[in-house]
Amino acid sequence: MGRLSISKVPNNDISSRNILVHPPEPPMEVLCKDPAQGIYVGRTKMLNVPFYWTYKEVTNPHLAVVGITGSGKSYFIKTFLTRASFVWNSNALIIDWAGEYKQWVRMTGGKVVSLGKGSYLNLLDLGGMKPYDRIKQVMRTIGILTNIDQYPEQKRLTEQAIEKAYKDNKFRMDEREQRDELGRPLQAPTLKDVMTILEERSSMGTYEFPAELENAIYRLKQFTKPGEDFFAQQSTISLTELTESGLVALDLSGLPDERFRALGALAMLQFIKERMRATGWATEKGLRLIVVLDEAWKIGKDENSDVVMIVREGRKYNFGLIVASQNPTDIAEAIFSNVGTTFILKIKFEKFLNYIQGTLNFSEYMRDAIAKFGVGETAVNMAFSSANPYPSTFLIDKIEGEEPMREFFLDLSKVLTKEQKEEMDVARSVSFKKDSLRRRLREFGLSEGRIEDVVRLFDQKSRHMDIASFIILLERFGVERSNITMFLKEIGIEDTTVINIFTLADKRKADVMDRDITQVILEEG
Repeated sequence: MGRLSISKVPNNDISSRNILVHPPEPPMEVLCKDPAQGIYVGRTKMLNVPFYWTYKEVTNPHLAVVGITGSGKSYFIKTFLTRASFVWNSNALIIDWAGEYKQWVRMTGGKVVSLGKGSYLNLLDLGGMKPYDRIKQVMRTIGILTNIDQYPEQKRLTEQAIEKAYKDNKFRMDEREQRDELGRPLQAPTLKDVMTILEERSSMGTYEFPAELENAIYRLKQFTKPGEDFFAQQSTISLTELTESGLVALDLSGLPDERFRALGALAMLQFIKERMRATGWATEKGLRLIVVLDEAWKIGKDENSDVVMIVREGRKYNFGLIVASQNPTDIAEAIFSNVGTTFILKIKFEKFLNYIQGTLNFSEYMRDAIAKFGVGETAVNMAFSSANPYPSTFLIDKIEGEEPMREFFLDLSKVLTKEQKEEMDVARSVSFKKDSLRRRLREFGLSEGRIEDVVRLFDQKSRHMDIASFIILLERFGVERSNITMFLKEIGIEDTTVINIFTLADKRKADVMDRDITQVILEEG
């Protein structure tokens, strides 16, 4: 018979023995390899090991970040950018789809550039490219934003007109450096020049397919109309100023719609990609630039977009791309499959969990943990650059930022069924960040004074509020029920519970009508 002996084993040895650990974690020497050259995120949930993220351990420096509203997604991004500026002296460019980051950028001493509010970006600028290469990029972008790929003749006409616009401005189509006889840089044509070429051809009346020509004109006209020609005038934005000025937000919220925002984001990514391609990747240079693309579903989902191309090409560029969304299905599967690291915060809906799990192939244990996450808890999936015996997905107890995350809580106990209350794993409250609530209330059209009233009530109630009272308060301030429903779903409340919430709120309104709602909330036990 053998002998059973007991011995002391260090945590990092335990963590490397998958048979003993559930869920397992990478060993300490991987999670905390070089604190001076990594971004501190937080401590692992199981063995309380500090985790420092570094691009040196993974296949590429690109990140995907997913989580519902209020899960801590933007808080993580802000923390990451702040620490990267200290660790690697990284510049950061936030392509700010909804204007969410501009206030924070200004508060931290950064710069905000607002397209649609006096700033312009010429879509036909070369950014160091050859004209022929830039034409291909522009046509690919137009193909993503319109259905021109289904009409080969319209596509050919547009491409020919862009090429003629460059040649009319004395550009040599297969050269990068473009200067005139006196050595001065040539000025790029604009989409308005392309429109003029197409319209002149149409006015001649000699083209055999006039309908195709008119439709090609119509497609470009939407980007050249007065007041909406943000990408059809000479650039007022310097690429160097955007990428080498510390923290910068390119605010796209002033543009008319999703097509214009997508056009601005794609053009900027293309310029940055070509600029970085010229220098090439070098580990010793660190991350010279971190580009954040948040909630850009139009270009993050399309397999032909430059977002997917950048991620697939890995370390070719000396910058890190952070693609973030509250809806994982808005991010192409190719991005999750190819980014070096994915940070998964709270995800509530089954279809989103199925999508992430199917792409990253993590365990059922991990899936259940993600579904029960609170604010700031996260799972990390790392595509390590070499084969290793330890797991690629592990849990972080809470993102530890530069300042504590202020969470607000909505109490659900009064709308849960008896069966739900008896279930141990049913959440009795939902939580979200204070900043997320402020941002959402602004989107609903509440004044700053009203927003402060809501925040003050949470603070006076130790950051907790009964959810029915919360609904009555928002409706009193003029927020439509459809918007409230959207917000409740975003923070992870199921449809059946939403119905129960509104039913309870309606029953209470009769009692509240003759009294001030703020006093009723303060009296609640």
